Amino acid sequence: MKHAVITCLVTAFLAHSAIAADHAPALAVSTADDQSSVAITVYNSNIGLVKDQRTIRMAKGLSELRFMDIAGQIMPATVHIKSLSHPNGLTVLEQNYEYDLLNPQKLLDKYVGKEVSLYQKNPYTDKEEIVRATLLSNNNGPIWQIGDQITFGHPGRVLFPEVPANLISRPTLVWLLNSSTPAGQKIEASYLTSGITWRADYVATLSAQDDRADLAGWVTIDNKSGAEYRNATLKLVAGEVNRVKDEVQYKMALRPMAASRDAAPQFEEESFFEYHLYSLQRQSTIRDNQTKQISFITAENIPVKKEFVFKGQPSYYWNQLPEPIRNQRIGVYVEIENKKGNHLGMPLPKGIVRAYKKDSAGVLQFIGEDRIDHTPKDEKVRIKLGDAFDIVATRKQTDWKKSAKNITEASYEISFRNHKKEAIEIRVIEPVPGDWTMLSSSHQYQKTSSKTAEFVIPVPADKEIVLTYAVRMKY
Repeated sequence: MKHAVITCLVTAFLAHSAIAADHAPALAVSTADDQSSVAITVYNSNIGLVKDQRTIRMAKGLSELRFMDIAGQIMPATVHIKSLSHPNGLTVLEQNYEYDLLNPQKLLDKYVGKEVSLYQKNPYTDKEEIVRATLLSNNNGPIWQIGDQITFGHPGRVLFPEVPANLISRPTLVWLLNSSTPAGQKIEASYLTSGITWRADYVATLSAQDDRADLAGWVTIDNKSGAEYRNATLKLVAGEVNRVKDEVQYKMALRPMAASRDAAPQFEEESFFEYHLYSLQRQSTIRDNQTKQISFITAENIPVKKEFVFKGQPSYYWNQLPEPIRNQRIGVYVEIENKKGNHLGMPLPKGIVRAYKKDSAGVLQFIGEDRIDHTPKDEKVRIKLGDAFDIVATRKQTDWKKSAKNITEASYEISFRNHKKEAIEIRVIEPVPGDWTMLSSSHQYQKTSSKTAEFVIPVPADKEIVLTYAVRMKY
């Protein structure tokens, strides 16, 4: 009787084990070799949206899908998977992101309390011998038990019998899926990743007279996401997308490059929500740890307005100036209208404009750079290139008095000296505080805002012109 009971229990146990084995999820592994297409939309706020399509064969019923070759900086909460070939035939039961990556430290950690082999050199025979040892601890270095002795700092090489199941060589997405069909399925995994960003870099080449310019725009993509995107469909979003994390910026110096004049535009632009979307009209491979540049706009013979600008400081109006302020510099700006009549008219993403000009030998020389913001069509792009060398100004306060507790009257004299060979005009911007009234001025002015007076001062070649004005300020 006892023997019969044991036989029944063993039979029941084996049957239960067989049933459990039948219901264990099948394992499916997918790498980049299964990829049929990949698309990435890159934002200029250090994120990218990846859409990775692969063809995968899974068993009918439960399957564990290990989806490898993904971005190392993936945002797990944004992951989504769907079947394109059988939309209603795939159910997601669980989703995991495995990032416990294999390295020497973690491999040793996983073998604490287990026995491994150590290679050590016999000092007498000068040959390597295998020693069995138990890893007792791996805190600040491994501690071994070899036979009845404890040691650390052992010089031998460690041989592990296998890689622990919970250690992986690269980040992996793991899904528990229920499939209604055993046929191969085309699936799409989409997710956001950080570590990839883009911006626009522009090269402007001024004409000899500084009244025309050629403009070449380049998309600069910086990929540090931990993944390569082979033959990717590339889209770029320009605009201020609201993010919880701070935007990460990067810098890169762009050498002057010119796009082919006969080349068709590589990017197609369209309005998208409150942003602008630029789609590359071909596929491109973006490698990990790569900075890639793609031409996206070329315009020639653009009319340019060159300006010399002198800006005052608010502090000049609150106190008496004890002595003249000499050798004040005059800023040099160029202005371009982003309109079709100027061979432009495409919304320009923010970026850096670097300007060049040919010298007397016909060689391009760098003359300055400035950062521009997102610029819609029909708006102006204003670029500061530097300060004029041959134009200087001296400011002097000629009078200062308080006519009442809250009323001040002040007089100023600003001399402009033009050492250039041609006549110029200087736009003078004075930030006058309070409720102000111009009492007198040697040149016409405009009240361009409640706290700004502007003058346009013509200065002949190699001459000096003096601007004087008196103002009453009420606080």
